[in-house]
Amino acid sequence: MIKDKLLFNGNEKQVFSTDDPCMVIFRYKDVTTAFHGVKRARFAGKGILDNEISALLLGYLNDNGVETHFVRFLGEREQLCRKIEIIPLEVVFHNRISGSLALKLGVEDGFKPANSILDLVYNNDELGDPLINRDQAVALGIATYQELDAMYDTVRRAGKLLTDLLHKAGIELVDIKFEFGRAADSGEIIISDEISPDTCRMWDEATGERLDKDRFRLDLGDVTDSYKTVLNRLKQALGVE
Repeated sequence: MIKDKLLFNGNEKQVFSTDDPCMVIFRYKDVTTAFHGVKRARFAGKGILDNEISALLLGYLNDNGVETHFVRFLGEREQLCRKIEIIPLEVVFHNRISGSLALKLGVEDGFKPANSILDLVYNNDELGDPLINRDQAVALGIATYQELDAMYDTVRRAGKLLTDLLHKAGIELVDIKFEFGRAADSGEIIISDEISPDTCRMWDEATGERLDKDRFRLDLGDVTDSYKTVLNRLKQALGVE
């Protein structure tokens, strides 16, 4: 596979075209951002950790019947992915209520509800990525009700799979955001973008220590040691070297 032109140069990742029109290469950077890019820092080696964690988690979903854009790991910072047409929506899966949702609902950070919660987010930087409902998403022409039903079903399955996997690693999956796109090779709506401690809240089950990007958001220290902990425990849970 030949890496070609730079298609996207984001804060934390780059996307390159390849000699296959249906495939792209993701390259992970060491940059970390928060609060819509207002807070920014560089942690040496973070991109390497994000790449490997995301490859393991996306590959796990693929292996368990939940289609994602991930194809294969290419090296320290790069992975081969199916090219997608971005759907500007996120579906956020919550096992606990934390962060901005806790503030919105007026509950203690980390509140554990009896049910899992799904939120729909409109990916629009100019609007601050607001929460929207299904009717609004359909009214904007972003997706149909049938497509939203399929996305919600996918998120429930993926959320359960990753919750159980991380539990084996002694990590509680507090919440996780899923992004979607229409695959260039099939037109199917599949999970896209990364799954890593940058896109999830992950807490140590024994101590409650935060092992995710909240360490950066809340000034709890360097993220790389925590990301290494996540990676090493995941490898042990999956039985990989």
